[in-house]
Amino acid sequence: MDIVLAIKEALESLSANKLRAGLTILGIVIGVAAVIAMLAIGTGAQNTILGSINSVGTNLLFVFQGNTQQDIRNEQPITMSDVNAMEDVLQAPHVQMVSPVVYGYVNATYGGETTRPELLGVTSNFETTANYGLSEGSFISDENVNGRASVALIGPDVAEKLFGRRDMITGETIRLEGQPFRVIGVLESKGGGSVGSQDNVIFVPLTTARVRLLDRERDHVDIVYIQAVDAESVTTASNEVAQILRTRHHTEIGLDDFTIYTQEDILSVAGTITSVLTIFLGGIAAISLLVGGIGIMNIMLVSVTERTKEIGLRKALGARKADILLQFLTESSLLSLFGGIIGIVFGWLISVAVGKIATASGTPFTPAVGLNAILLATLFSTAVGLFFGIYPANRAANLEPVEALRYE
Repeated sequence: MDIVLAIKEALESLSANKLRAGLTILGIVIGVAAVIAMLAIGTGAQNTILGSINSVGTNLLFVFQGNTQQDIRNEQPITMSDVNAMEDVLQAPHVQMVSPVVYGYVNATYGGETTRPELLGVTSNFETTANYGLSEGSFISDENVNGRASVALIGPDVAEKLFGRRDMITGETIRLEGQPFRVIGVLESKGGGSVGSQDNVIFVPLTTARVRLLDRERDHVDIVYIQAVDAESVTTASNEVAQILRTRHHTEIGLDDFTIYTQEDILSVAGTITSVLTIFLGGIAAISLLVGGIGIMNIMLVSVTERTKEIGLRKALGARKADILLQFLTESSLLSLFGGIIGIVFGWLISVAVGKIATASGTPFTPAVGLNAILLATLFSTAVGLFFGIYPANRAANLEPVEALRYE
């Protein structure tokens, strides 16, 4: 049988049972749309997270107290004396800038509105080190740090929650843990991060945060942001900082009481996590495609039963087993192909809708419908139609002409 003739006959057969064919196609549409939408959401989340991390800079190091790989006894905290040593150009020539930070969560209130953002105690060079910008006002100065000033920079999410707007806020007074702080500026939006929104933050002087808000020891810091002279010097700068801390903490290689992460380390971990998430979402969605495939097999088996006499007549007139097999496989493939095409359109529409809802809710997020996802969903849906159409087609092809003609 010619393939063009097989397609023509398949279309005639499907059009004779429009409702049944439509419901069968609907199962594939739902499956393909789910796969496209889930892959798009996963890819969009990956792009957003990795882009947010990249926005901080590619030549950054992060130093934390403790070692996640070793159980170290008597580990020493990171202190301002350690920070000063890292800034020494003779000990760390590949380090350009060092920013100590303490962090925690505080209750922020204004005019009856309350929120609980992340609080970072920072120094004046944190603006450059962490690549933060201001939409209005000025950054924390050395005078603010030295004087333990009650001043604060707020992220746009905090501004929206407390004031209902994101501009004309400089000079207002908010309360942090009940204490008054004057707002000296509003940060530019940086979007979501690997843990949460980078816009839901408040910056205060390091000394103020340590003594008045977070109850830290006098010279202890939670994390140190280090900017290498360039992206190529990150590894060398990391080794220099590690050697400084080993010398000061009297630890040996392999028994470090600190952890150093580079931007590449964070990108690698985040990329792995989001890739697994995307595959997981796609796998969950693919289950609905299998359900649609079972629906195709069920309908094709019904079709074989209904057309038993037709099959017997065709075989009696000389149709070969291969002709009958091709006829039914063509029908099942067309069902899945039509469902796949419609499903791609619906999947794209769902992705767009999710992106708009996310943006409207204050979380900029753009699902990405890639060509690979479209090809994968189309090929997979066609394969599902072929796979689940084989058994009904083979059953039809193996009918004996005499028995088929006698079938009631």
